[in-house]
Amino acid sequence: MSCTGSEPGAGASRGPAPSAAPGRPGGLWLVRHGETEWSRDGKHTSRTDVALTPHGEQQAGALRLLLAHARPTLVLASPRQRAQRTAELARLLPCTVDEDLAEWDYGEYEGLTTPEIRRDRPGWTIWSGDPPGGETAAQVGARADRVLSRVRAAIPRGDVVIIGHGHYCRVLAARWLGLEPVGGRLFALDAAAPCLLDTEHGTPVVHRWCLPNPADAR
Repeated sequence: MSCTGSEPGAGASRGPAPSAAPGRPGGLWLVRHGETEWSRDGKHTSRTDVALTPHGEQQAGALRLLLAHARPTLVLASPRQRAQRTAELARLLPCTVDEDLAEWDYGEYEGLTTPEIRRDRPGWTIWSGDPPGGETAAQVGARADRVLSRVRAAIPRGDVVIIGHGHYCRVLAARWLGLEPVGGRLFALDAAAPCLLDTEHGTPVVHRWCLPNPADAR
C-alpha cells in the first residue's frame, strides 16, 4: 500500500548526500510524526487516528530542511494519518505504508496520560508494565525486527526513511543497536525530530538523535 501522492523524496534535485555518498550504503532515518492534540497533551495514542495540529503541520514541513541531504531509496510510513500527513508535508513521497510501523497498542490505556494511569498503577511506564488488552514489549520488538529486515535489504542502495511514532521508533532504535525492546526507554524522542541510525566499522550506531525541529523555535 502506498501513501497518497507522487512527489520526489525530500532530497530530490539536491547536492551530494553525506549519508548516502557514492559507493557507500545509506543510513536509516527515523522520524516521529508531527504534533497532534493527543501527543501535545501527553495522551497515549495508538489506534486512534488523530490529525496533526497546525503546529504539527509546520513541524512536518520543516523536515524538508532537516532531511535535505537524504537520498531515500525506500520510505516507509505507519498506517495512521498523522504519519502519512507528515510524509506528505515533508515531501517524502512516494512512500509505502507498513502495518508493522503502527504505534505500540496501548489497549485499555489508549487516550490516557501517564499520571492518569498511575492513579491505579503507581510508578507505571510503558517500559515497566504491559498495558492491559494491548501489546507486550516483546510483540512490539518482533514487529520492529520485521521492519529492520526490510530496511537492511534496502540500505545497500541508499537511505531508508521511516515515519512512525514515539514509543515504536524508540523500540526500533533499541533493536537496531541489539538491545532488548525496553531499551527504548533510554531514547527520548520529540515530535518531528529526525534521528539517523547507521553503522561504524560494521557496528550499528546512533549517528544523530532527535535533531531540533526549526518550527519549535518560532
